[in-house]
Amino acid sequence: MFSFSSRPAGARRLFKVLVAVCLTAPGLGWSQPAMNKAAAEVPDNYAWLEDVNGSRSMEWVKAQNERTAKVLEADPRFAQFQAEALKVLESPTRLPIPVFRTGTIYNNWQDAQHVRGILRKTTLADYQGAQPQWETVIDYDALGKADNEKWVGHGLNCLYPGDGLCLVVLSAGGEDANTLREFDLKTGKFVPGGFVLSRSKQRVAWLDKDTLLVARDWGTGSMTTSGYPFIVKVWKRGEPLEQAKEVYRGKETDESADAIVLRDAQGHQMAVTDRSVDFFTTEFSLLSPSGTRHIALPGKVSLDGMLDGQIIVSLEEDWKPQGSNHSFKQGSVVSLDLKELEKDAEHLKPTIVFEPTDKEFEQEVSITRSHLLITTLEHVQGRAYRYSRDGHGGWSRTKLNVPDNQTVGIVTTNTSDDKFFLSLTGFLTPSSLQLGDAATGELKTVKTLPPQFDASTSVVEQFEATSKDGTKVPYFVVRPKQMKLDGSNPTLMTAYGGFQLSETPRYSGVVGKLWLERGGVYVLANIRGGGEFGPAWHEAGLKTHRQRIYDDFAAVGQDLFTRKITSPRRLGITGGSNGGLLMGVEFEQHPEMWNAVVIQVPLLDMLGFEHIAAGASWVGEYGSTSVPEERQFLASISPYNNLKADVTYPEPLIFTTTKDDRVGPVHARKFAARMEEYKKPFFYDEIVEGGHGAGADLKEQSRTWAEYYLYLTRKLVD
Repeated sequence: MFSFSSRPAGARRLFKVLVAVCLTAPGLGWSQPAMNKAAAEVPDNYAWLEDVNGSRSMEWVKAQNERTAKVLEADPRFAQFQAEALKVLESPTRLPIPVFRTGTIYNNWQDAQHVRGILRKTTLADYQGAQPQWETVIDYDALGKADNEKWVGHGLNCLYPGDGLCLVVLSAGGEDANTLREFDLKTGKFVPGGFVLSRSKQRVAWLDKDTLLVARDWGTGSMTTSGYPFIVKVWKRGEPLEQAKEVYRGKETDESADAIVLRDAQGHQMAVTDRSVDFFTTEFSLLSPSGTRHIALPGKVSLDGMLDGQIIVSLEEDWKPQGSNHSFKQGSVVSLDLKELEKDAEHLKPTIVFEPTDKEFEQEVSITRSHLLITTLEHVQGRAYRYSRDGHGGWSRTKLNVPDNQTVGIVTTNTSDDKFFLSLTGFLTPSSLQLGDAATGELKTVKTLPPQFDASTSVVEQFEATSKDGTKVPYFVVRPKQMKLDGSNPTLMTAYGGFQLSETPRYSGVVGKLWLERGGVYVLANIRGGGEFGPAWHEAGLKTHRQRIYDDFAAVGQDLFTRKITSPRRLGITGGSNGGLLMGVEFEQHPEMWNAVVIQVPLLDMLGFEHIAAGASWVGEYGSTSVPEERQFLASISPYNNLKADVTYPEPLIFTTTKDDRVGPVHARKFAARMEEYKKPFFYDEIVEGGHGAGADLKEQSRTWAEYYLYLTRKLVD
């Protein structure tokens, strides 16, 4: 229920966003954010903390960590909380998440014996049994020991079809920058003399078994101001990397540029360049030996794959193709014929696959050998469909039989046949995996997580709050069945509110064990900025409209008070990354509403975010200080710039990691330092590893969760 997405937030952009957080007494209103330039433009006295690994910075971090540990880790309950969290995280009965590779099941697994984890495999038939016989493919602990490096496995980038040759993605301590090494799944060994790419933020696509399309740090001037590559080169097997030939160049002001290769089981292939002008706007061009040709797609789209020569495209904006009299709605999924596109990339002829309604919106798209799978949300309820070519140039669909009141996700698909796995999960329903056959539409449950906490005394409800502008904002409440409506219930509320990331019900043994089982109430708010109601729900909170997101969150808190579920004394809030920014804003705009605030791996300096880590890449979401109107708004909501010495705030817990090279630890450090200057109480914890997450291994993560829930217990229960 708490999540750290792979980018500052989880926009649905295939090939860029990978693998996904989780109150007022009557009369309490909302304060209007002050557009006070003098208050927002106070001198930045803590720029020295931007030296991430500098000795002065690290001495300050060490002192803050020790001060926090003396309180939270010294609490006699801390060891119990950590032990319970670790038991959940290391449970041998937790679900082994499958990945199809030409019919074989692969799985990444961590436990007490495999701290950094292993990549293992088994057959589909064996996987369905109670005790699969796994074969280890890569041991990351052993590899790290041999290399004298603390590797974290970040997956495989494999050549299709065949999936035999792969690039193993290795991260030092969990950071986004990675090292790539060629591995042969058939022999189970790294390829002697194979492709190796040293540490960089980089994106790579297989053109064929002997050719890679590489976007990476090529030296001075080859990375964008966001810290991502914008020069694509073709690299042939056997030649030095220095001899790779440039085939595409974006601009230094772009978010990034790279190349992708779409293939299907029928043998079609299309290589394209992908120039991200900003986080949401992309220009695609066909890539061939003769050069590139622009594809006349709208800026806000994602390429979801290819099936039988049909390119599948999700539209994030309304689109009327050149020369066409027909328009396609924002949120639709369409197909484009590859042969027609190659003949004329300017006058495209889309065919509708999925069109959203006022209640149902697309969430995921994936492809098997012969069919298309799409999951949707219908008023935050999960749905799943199979789409097939209808023989007349169009598409037919069949609704898959998934249960109501659960979140549905596509786990993996097999492009060598039509098998696939769906995940089903709910707040109180242990997660399960269903094996499906797209050829028949059949589904069967093959694995179910044993209960990790006692949910028998809890119930889930869904309510709506009314935001400041009249918008209805849905939210979920997980509560004890016998809860009294007297405002005395310890309640934890979370949301994300950005980058079109949908927050839906899911089972968490840690949240259940450390919070729900102890009588706590859990609230998930589906505020604007997310993707629960399609692209428009996200766009409603972009840039200078972002106050709507913060008003939505406060409105849910107000509704909790009105319903007497909780009160300011018993309400805590938590969020990470963009959700950490949400926490910082709510902390300052409504300090009277919360008694506990957990601020995780956050953005907080919104006047300086563009020069911190990958911050420049999020201008499409937040705006830019170079635009006067946007700067004025950012100054009005920037938590770092709006802290006030004469305001009483709740005592927050601020968490970050040194190796977070996405958002970075700088925001958290500077915010905490200013609180210290103003003599405001706070807890601060900065671990070294973990990247943009809670820890690099399960033990480290268990410590983080124990710290969070002990802090919340001390503030809301004691």
